[in-house]
Amino acid sequence: MTSEFSNLPTAEQIRRAPKVLLHDHLDGGLRPATVVDLARENGYDGLPETDPEKLGVWFREAADSGSLERYLETFAHTCAVMQTREALFRVAAECAEDLAADGVVYAEVRYAPEQHLEGGLGLEEVVEAVNEGFREGERRARANGHRIRVGALLTAMRHAARALEIAELANRYRDLGVVGFDIAGAEAGYPPTRHLDAFEYLKRENNHFTIHAGEAFGLPSIWQALQWCGADRLGHGVRIIDDIEVGEDGAVTLGRLASYVRDKRIPLELCPTSNLQTGAAASYAEHPIGLLRRLQFRCTVNTDNRLMSGTTMSREFEHLVRTFRYTLDDLQWFTVNGMKSAFLPFDERLAMINDVIKPGYAELRSEWLFRQSAATPADSRDSDG
Repeated sequence: MTSEFSNLPTAEQIRRAPKVLLHDHLDGGLRPATVVDLARENGYDGLPETDPEKLGVWFREAADSGSLERYLETFAHTCAVMQTREALFRVAAECAEDLAADGVVYAEVRYAPEQHLEGGLGLEEVVEAVNEGFREGERRARANGHRIRVGALLTAMRHAARALEIAELANRYRDLGVVGFDIAGAEAGYPPTRHLDAFEYLKRENNHFTIHAGEAFGLPSIWQALQWCGADRLGHGVRIIDDIEVGEDGAVTLGRLASYVRDKRIPLELCPTSNLQTGAAASYAEHPIGLLRRLQFRCTVNTDNRLMSGTTMSREFEHLVRTFRYTLDDLQWFTVNGMKSAFLPFDERLAMINDVIKPGYAELRSEWLFRQSAATPADSRDSDG
């Protein structure tokens, strides 16, 4: 009987499923209406559209270029309206609310403090405004019947020269809402090794960091992030597929780097829709996540930039369900991977897995029993009476 009722999860089940998000940019997830409001309040007249619906479409179409550099240009508008304490607080609070409404129970949201100083704020003021916004968003989510915990990742821009300063900032706020560090921006021409002093500092401080690597640039970016810089996770990491060979007979051969990534259980922060937009994959069906999941890499599913990609965690899972026929068991596997890879203490990760994630999926898996029961005619009785 189970095969009839427990096939693919519905969109509504996916939305209710507990989800974990490790790769989401604060300045890439604003509500279009909020962008319009903040632009008006702060006198920013550079928006290409002032109607929220049309603006949302513009962001998605501008990001659908197949170029990472063109994709990154869209952030000029969101960063422009995030230059005051009030704006940062609002955006962070709404981010937590939106994620919670989508079923996300734990999220690590990243942003670059150095990109929010044009209005006169200092780095510490930026961090404190965002942290307070996340706490407010968590409170609003609870009031609406949702539970979420949000940690911040402080990002340094790889083309700039402030990585050590931002790493020190992340360490200063590590027990006050910041859970780790990241570098982001165009990979080509800006290798992670330019910021070795920041990574060596974080390692000395026993702090966590992830590195954008293997998105638009290939295996050298991944190799440097791991073997030179010591990254805990790979932001995207999708180009690890270049070190995996699939023969005509279906036999799979892993190169030395791919084997290392799998053997060491290094988390891949995969972002399917974003990868299609930036040209890292041609379609969902051709996205390496299908093969990487089959080969048992430590895959996680993420949104990257919800505004630019017009996506949510639920939509990312829906695409994967349609493409790869993933079941709730598969979605739980991705979610547990995410929680295992989070920059939280081990006991807290374990509690989230055992007390929140697994019970949530167990409840969803059991629903076919009640649908089957409801479908049984009320007057059906044993023929013997």
